[in-house]
Parts: sequence; C-alpha cells; structure tokens
Amino acid sequence: MEARAEGGAAGGSPPSLFELSGVVVSSAMGTLEREVWALPGQILQGILPLLNIYYLERIEDIAVKKGLSTQPIWHKLWNDVMKIRPSKSENITSWRKKFLETFFSNVLHGVLDVSSDQRLSDRHFSPLLHSSRHVTQLTICNMLQGVAELTAEPNQRVLENLAGSLRTLKFRHLLTSDLSIRHSLSLLLHHLIHHGAVSQVSMCSWPVPDKVLLVLILSMSAGFWHPGKTLVHQGSPCSLCREESDTQGLLTQEDDALLESTQLCCGSAEQSGTVQWGDSESRSKKAQTASAKVLQDADPDSQASIELSRSSSGIVKTPVLCGLGSHPLHNLPCQGISCKVPPEYYNIKGESSPSLPKRSSVGPAFRKPYRRFKTAVGRKRRCTRRNRRARADAEDLYDFVFAVAREEEETAESLYESNAQEGESIDGWAPSPADTPSFEGVGCTEGGSVGILPLKAACRFRSVSTLELFSIPLTGDTCRALGNLLSSWASLEKLVLSYNGLGANIFCILSGLRALSHRRDCSLHVVRVSDVFSYIPSVELVRSILTAFPRLHTLSVSFDLKNQLEGNRPEGHSSSEAEIPESCLEQLEIRFPREPLQTSLLLPVLKASRSLQQLSLDSATISCPLEFGLLLQALKECNPGLKRLSFHDVNLADYQKEVLLLLQDPVLQEITFSFCRLFESCTTEFLANIIKIVKRNSTLKSLKLPGNRLGNHRLVALADIFSEDSSSSICQLDVSSNCIKPDGLLEFAKKLESHILQRGGQITFTHLRLFQNWLDQDAATAQEALRRLRAVCSVVSNTWDSSQAFADYISVM
Repeated sequence: MEARAEGGAAGGSPPSLFELSGVVVSSAMGTLEREVWALPGQILQGILPLLNIYYLERIEDIAVKKGLSTQPIWHKLWNDVMKIRPSKSENITSWRKKFLETFFSNVLHGVLDVSSDQRLSDRHFSPLLHSSRHVTQLTICNMLQGVAELTAEPNQRVLENLAGSLRTLKFRHLLTSDLSIRHSLSLLLHHLIHHGAVSQVSMCSWPVPDKVLLVLILSMSAGFWHPGKTLVHQGSPCSLCREESDTQGLLTQEDDALLESTQLCCGSAEQSGTVQWGDSESRSKKAQTASAKVLQDADPDSQASIELSRSSSGIVKTPVLCGLGSHPLHNLPCQGISCKVPPEYYNIKGESSPSLPKRSSVGPAFRKPYRRFKTAVGRKRRCTRRNRRARADAEDLYDFVFAVAREEEETAESLYESNAQEGESIDGWAPSPADTPSFEGVGCTEGGSVGILPLKAACRFRSVSTLELFSIPLTGDTCRALGNLLSSWASLEKLVLSYNGLGANIFCILSGLRALSHRRDCSLHVVRVSDVFSYIPSVELVRSILTAFPRLHTLSVSFDLKNQLEGNRPEGHSSSEAEIPESCLEQLEIRFPREPLQTSLLLPVLKASRSLQQLSLDSATISCPLEFGLLLQALKECNPGLKRLSFHDVNLADYQKEVLLLLQDPVLQEITFSFCRLFESCTTEFLANIIKIVKRNSTLKSLKLPGNRLGNHRLVALADIFSEDSSSSICQLDVSSNCIKPDGLLEFAKKLESHILQRGGQITFTHLRLFQNWLDQDAATAQEALRRLRAVCSVVSNTWDSSQAFADYISVM
C-alpha cells in the first residue's frame, strides 16, 4: 500500500492527507474491516480502490447498500492484471465475477503468480478458496492440470464451493494422463456432477482421444460411477454419499419396471426347469461373489475398459441403477446399497450367444404372472469396500465369472426367443416397425436395441442436462458406449455432436435415442448433429432421428460434403419407407452438403411436425419450380404455425414467383434470404413487387437479405417500405454483404428521414444490420450516413476491408 503513496509522490503530486489515511486503513483491514464497513459512503468511496481483491470482494454488499459501485474498480483490475480484451460477443454484466472467475482459473493452472501484484496477495486469504464462489464455468486442459490440486485435502472447501457454484465444465485439448490423475478426475467429477450443480459438460478439440478417459467422462456425466479403488485410495468412502445414504431411494419406477419384466422371464425359467435352474442358481451365487470382489478391487480405468469391451461385443446394455432417487438423480449413496436384481443381470462381460434373435427395444415377456427368484431378492451390491485387494490370478477369476454369467444369459435369451416367436409382449404392448432400428447391422452389430439386455452393476447418481462433443473422433466402440449411456440418460435435455466422424456409427446413437424415447421421464428436446461427410442424405437422417425420438423440439442436421463412397451406404433399409410418427418438433435446421432438396422425403417430415415454428434450409439445390412449389404448399397446409423461414446459399434467382408468394404469407414473422442471389439478374419490376407486397404485409416483422447484391440503387428503393402509405410492421432489416457504398447509404438515410417526417415520427423500424459493406471507401460520408441512421434506429456495422471484394463489386457494376 505504501508503494501507491510513493508512486503518487514520484509522479510530481504529493498524496493528500485523505489518500495517506486511506493507504494506512487499507493496510490494516484485518483489524479495521468492521469499522470501515460503517464509514459514510463518501469516505468509503475513496477507500475502495485501495483495497486488495479479497477485502474488495467482501465489502461488495456494504458498498451496494450505500449506493456505491465496485464495477469500475474490477474493470481496472482486469485491465491491469489480465491484460487481455474480452470477446466482443461476450456480454459482461459483472466485472467482479468475470475477474474472479478468470483469476481462479489462472491461479489453478499456474498462469498467474499472485505475488506479482500486492492487490492479489494477502496471507490471511487463500486465492482459490476466496474466488471459487464466483466460478460458474471451469475449463480443464491438456494433462488435466489443476485436477489433483482441487481434490487434495487442503482444498476440500474449494471443492465444496465449486460444487455449489459451477454450472459448466469444459474439457479442451486433452492428452493422455497417468493413473493417479485419472483417480483425481474421477473424484472431481463425482463431487461436481453427482453431488454438485454442473448441468453442462463440453469436450472439444481432442484429435486422438484416450478411449478410457473419454468413456470415464461420458459415463460420469451420465450419472454412472464405478468407484473401485478410487475411494479406497483416498482412505475413506465419499462422505457425501455416506451422509445421504439413509434418505435416498434405490430405483426409479422406470428401471424398476425394466427389472420386473426381466424377473418375469426368470420366473418362467423357474417354472419350466426347476431342477436345471437349481444348479444354475448355485453357480449364480458363486459368480456374484466373485464378480463383486473383482469389481470392487478394480480401478476406474479397468472398469472403463470393461465398459468398452462390453460395447465392442455388439450389444448395447444399460447399467444397473444402484441408487436412484427422483430424476434428475441427486446425491446417491455409494455404499451399503441393496439392489433387487435377478442373477442374469450380473453378466459383466456382456457377450451374447451367436444364436440370439434380433429384438425390438422392448423385450417380450409372459402374460401369466410368475414368481421371482428368492435368490435374487435382497442381494447387496456395494459400490466400494475398503481393505480389499485383487487376487493374483484375476484373469482366471474374470474368465470364471464370464463363463457362468454367459450360461445364465443364454438361458434367459432362449426364453426371449421362444416368446418372441409367439408374438407376446409386455403389458399388452406390441412393438411396431417404427420401434426397431431402420438400419440394423449398420455401424452397430446385431442385437440392435438398447436397454433390454442384462444390466451392469454400477452406482448411479445425478447427471448433467447438456452434453456437447466438438471435434472429437468417435470410434465404433465409443459410439456404442455413448448409445448405451443415452438409453437411460433421462435428465439429458440437449445433445450436440459436432465433427465427430460418426459415419455409420450414427445409428448406434439413434439406437440409444430410441430406447430413451420409451422412458416417460426423459427430458431430451434438443439434438444437433454436424459433420464433414454425410453417411446418408440429410433428409433421410432427419427422418431417422424423428422416427427414433419424435419428442424432440429442436433438431439440427448439418453436413459439409457428401460421402463419396456411395457403396458404403445402407441398402435395402431406407427409412423413407417407414411412416414418421407425429412429432413435437418446433425448430428444424438442415444444412445440405450441396444435395438436392429432396422434397418428396421432406414433405412427410413437415406433415408429421405440425407444431413447427422455425425452418432453416441451407446449401440445398432446387431442381425445378414444381419442387419449390410443393414445398411452399406443404408449409401452408401442414405447418400453420410456422413463424420463421430461412434460406441460406440456395439459388433462388429463377424462382421470383415463389419468393413473392412467401413474402405474402400472412403468418410468417421473419423471412431470411441469405446469399440466395435474389437480385443477381432481376428486373426493376421484381424489386417493385417486393416493396409493394412488404408494404401491405402487417405480420412480417423481420426481413433479412444479406448477400443478395442489392447495391446502392436497390437499397434506396427499399426505403419506400416505410413510406406514409405503408402498413408494414418491419422492425429489423438486414442488408449485410450487399455491395453498399457510403453515398448509397447516405441517400437511403435521407429518404428514410423523409418518410418518418411524413408519418409524424411514427415508425416501427428499430434495427439495421450493415456488416461487410464498402463503407471504408469514403469514411466521412459513411460516418454522416451512420449518424443519421442511428438517430432513427439501432445500427450494427463493422470495419471491413472492401478491397477483398473487388471482383464482386465489378459484377454488380
């Protein structure tokens, strides 16, 4: 603090008595903090800039009560310490939160040395502990730096604070890490997700993902955990699990019903072959004892490896839920859990008999009631056990467990097969063709459906609601593991898969979604899939997704290029033959990889989506006016609630009649023609008709015309939309990337001012977008035009080098 006073004196102006007093007070805040809080607002205002970040954060509430703001101080701290400019797209509402959140991340990752600035260091405070309360988003990078520190015993309170404040957990540029770090990551995810408030997990830029680490993050995000040696390594079970073990339920109704249906099948086996089953039951006890020991002694990596091997076996299974409360799952106990699970659910390896029949996502059962096996009731499955060590011959033990479990599974499977031939179903429900995968054997091996086969013993906890995977290659194994997790991920609300190289493995994801759609408590309503190559045509994928999960509200499918290996596409299993069930779809976005519009395939999608409110078609090619006309007719008849329609990079130069029909639509509130070449070779009459129609349309509120080569004279003509005789309700106009020069913009501004005067100042126009126009050619004229326009509406523009678009300029001239 004394350095500040010395700095002021060295600058030529000696510090005032008040400043000297403030320096002394700020240096003694440990003793005088309560007295400082009681100071009048005017005096306190002069002391605030002299406080370090710890006392400045603590005094925030007092300052607000006295009408003082600390935002300028935090903003200055950001500029002085971080020395980086935030992104323009970031809307910063609190500089205190922004600074402390970044401060926490930089200290954790060793980027910032708190001793470098006296405002950042104080021996009475822990930098991580004090700033952790303000962290809502945490990014873990590279070799998982900071994970071990957060799970260390001295930082237990830091972890508790993060569990209450953190909402988003991001993983970027991950690399392979050692076993101890993965143990720490497992504990960190357990606290932040299972016992915390994290609702979103995002992973991006992982060119060569570690399968074990990836499956660990995915499974724990879905609420599954195999503690193994993790908790034993820490010396004690999870305290949060132990404290809440008395108040949590064991199974959700959904999973209880699933187990019940399988137990009925087991009952049939008991009635049909009691003698044979007695021996199998004895082996089951041995298998369960052996498998429990192996699982309890295994570390998280070996468990994740088992999960991958199970997925690779060709059958996607849903783990046993060893501690479920109400959904979303919250804080489930990981010790002392008792699950009522029939013996065949203890199949660990997940192998199935080669003779297994293909089944739908809901397995058949018997109509008659059957008794449950007594041996399957009340059997305890503990998630962890202390002071247990693995046998030296663990491989032989695994082989023994798998062999016994496989025999029992084959018994149950034979019952499934016999009843499937009789056409029997659970609770009178008969599976329809729509419930079976459209592309069996593509990407996923036989066995197809998810959620009806033996379940793996695992503890289940609270799960996240948003999962995002960007630029992470997903192999067949990881896709099957993800499909397995999706099948029971009831709390998941948003799924984003971007540039994962899915290919044929997309159907493993669809299989998981199909199983999830049968759950009454599922929450998924947003799915976004984007990739470089499309394995099947875009519209066919849309149909497959909606058929698998008709409850979606938002669906986005985007591809850059068509798959050149046409021979690898599925044959004889076209989803276009299956009828699409009525969906809840409200927003549909399709980016075609330069493919035909495929109106014949898109029409059933529109007919099944009567709640559709927003449709976006990108990079499609239209073969003839008849095809475009059929699309418009379908939108009018099947989607009466459509409010937003967007075309991007679709050549509409030869479809002027259809464009005018869209502008006349009495329901549409927003229309976008982005880079559609509307005015590439149009006549004056076409522009006049557009203006005439828009002037009459009182429903249309937003008209976006970026990249359509308006030029100066067409922009000036558009000002007539707001003339005195207009009933238009246009409030947003986008004319970005339209070769507009400063003189044309100035003339547009003057004409707009004239129309406003004629209307007595009454106008609905509020927003104008002018990105990437040639306003740099005459800076003075451009500034004058922008000044006039900003007096009328909000203008969004940018500085852009127009010399890069000289060729486009010549074409317009």
